[in-house]
Amino acid sequence: MSEKKLWGGRFTGGVDPQFAEFNSSFRFDRRLFAVDVKASIAYCAALERAGVVSPAEATQISEALEEILAQGVPQESAAEDVHSFVEARMVELIGDTGRKLHTGRSRNDQVATDFRLWMREALDDLGGLVREVQEALVAFGESNIDVVLPGYTHLQRAQPVLLAHWCLAYFEMLVRDRARLVETRHRVNVLPLGSAALAGTSFPLDRQGLADALGFESITRNSLDAVSDRDFCVEFLSDCALLMVHLSRLAEDIILYATSEFGFFELGDAIATGSSLMPQKKNPDSMELVRGKAGRVFGDLVGTLTMLKGLPLAYNKDMQEDKEAVFDSFDTVSSSLQVTSTVLRNISVNKDRALAAASSGYMNATELADYLVRKGVPFREAHEVVGKIVTHAIELGKELDQLSVSDLRAFSPLFAEDVHNALSLEQTLRSKSQAGGTSPELLTAALAQARESLKG
Repeated sequence: MSEKKLWGGRFTGGVDPQFAEFNSSFRFDRRLFAVDVKASIAYCAALERAGVVSPAEATQISEALEEILAQGVPQESAAEDVHSFVEARMVELIGDTGRKLHTGRSRNDQVATDFRLWMREALDDLGGLVREVQEALVAFGESNIDVVLPGYTHLQRAQPVLLAHWCLAYFEMLVRDRARLVETRHRVNVLPLGSAALAGTSFPLDRQGLADALGFESITRNSLDAVSDRDFCVEFLSDCALLMVHLSRLAEDIILYATSEFGFFELGDAIATGSSLMPQKKNPDSMELVRGKAGRVFGDLVGTLTMLKGLPLAYNKDMQEDKEAVFDSFDTVSSSLQVTSTVLRNISVNKDRALAAASSGYMNATELADYLVRKGVPFREAHEVVGKIVTHAIELGKELDQLSVSDLRAFSPLFAEDVHNALSLEQTLRSKSQAGGTSPELLTAALAQARESLKG
């Protein structure tokens, strides 16, 4: 294949080989091959409608592009980028007629269009993978519907919650992630093609017809902005970064709960590794990698923001750095989502260990304060009274529900025989019966609602 550059007419000397390698983007933008060809086919039809190429030439160009698409793209090429590769192959197949395709088009609007086409598919793919993690969370909650865990604040035991409540907390994070992906897709789905290099095209192209042919919702309104805009990349990377925050937090919980110190979860052999030295070890490498890869995605976002922040209008070669960051984040988030789904389907729960932890540590102290509030005590006063009771219980080495009524009456005469029922784990959970709470009845309905929402 010819290595002739698309821009070589003004130059008389050759390009330094080291710079040519530095300048080349084919090794990573080859991923745009299929969308580049599809966009070129649509552009060819627009050129025909505008009278720039004849029907016979349009047929010849389109058939060549279809053949190129069927042949696929190699791993390596001497072409500067995938766009140069496609054009060079077309010229090889049909000669000078192939050179007409680029009329009124710049690589600037071509690249922006290809990237948006690719990103549309990437956003859809990520949305599907997020849904799979949500399905795994719901299934995990359903299969452990009666399991109680200690809930934490500041990593200190706080109040008991059902495991399903924990699952649905992460489910809700992913609901927002999927919504962000959908919202970003709307802003991605705007056609820049027809903006040429920066000033627009002088040929009578039907840009709206092009948008319709390629499935874009609208067209860009300013050619300068169209070729230099990479907001959609930043939004994509931001969505990926926040998604990884949520996966990393989930991973951290799973890692903690699988330790001997917590002992609530055990990872299946399919998702854990061993130690090369210590035979007893079962390491949560799957979740540690997800947690670690979050930083990689954050770096892609920060790098892209930094690259863009000082660029003058319009296109600058700095923007070539956008693709590796976006591709890397897509790959990293995709694999992290897939691994997370697999992990959630390969965890066993130590119900007794979790119950013991949820039944100790004075996690019913708030219930004791609420008991006093129902007897007419202002909450701040009740809070102070119960704080003193907790101190007393610690000194005795007892849990609150192990204190006698007479012990409790030493702090307030309002305590009666019904106090132990109020302090029971069952009542503690049942009492959280307002919307969004952790009562068993609410969780049964919430799991059903979550599963139903995944059908849409």
